[in-house]
Amino acid sequence: MVKTASTMLQLGTKAPEFSLPNIDGSIVSLADFTDRKGLLVVFMCNHCPFIKHLRKELAEFGNEFLEKGLGVVGISSNDVANYPDDSPEKMVEEAADAGYRFPYLYDESQAVAKAYKAACTPDFFLFDGDMTLVYRGQFDDSRPGNGIPVTGADLRAACEQVLAGEPVSVEQKPSIGCNIKWIDAPEYFTGESAVV
Repeated sequence: MVKTASTMLQLGTKAPEFSLPNIDGSIVSLADFTDRKGLLVVFMCNHCPFIKHLRKELAEFGNEFLEKGLGVVGISSNDVANYPDDSPEKMVEEAADAGYRFPYLYDESQAVAKAYKAACTPDFFLFDGDMTLVYRGQFDDSRPGNGIPVTGADLRAACEQVLAGEPVSVEQKPSIGCNIKWIDAPEYFTGESAVV
């Protein structure tokens, strides 16, 4: 299991545009979230052990913050030719099994992942109501096999601050996960050599 860290996109970055197919067949765009108090974008997939490790808590977390007025969207950008477990058909099954109520989008061209400089699964990007990046970092300190409970504490604190209209601490730890399975690796990511 190769561990890859988030690129830690510059805070203050405006949310890159996206318009992607959801597992229900609809098209979901960044513009669909302009009426929300903020937006959490999660780059994720089905097969990654880091996602499986926090799957239950991620579903509960996403569903909780949807109800609180935050936009939440999951995006899978993996190369499905080489990783068929991450295919759109499997995404439908995974969302149902995990209990994800937020949109789960398929980024076939990987252009959206590249625009966000996403590097790993999971990779979390939290934008405020102006669609300005205020948090990019870990869910919490838990990792597969380290014995630390999955709580979502780091991301939860940031989301609560966004909902309260408060500034988010700039002290942020990078997310760690499997590298996104690129068709052609973007220039900022050189493959599995970017290991932590």
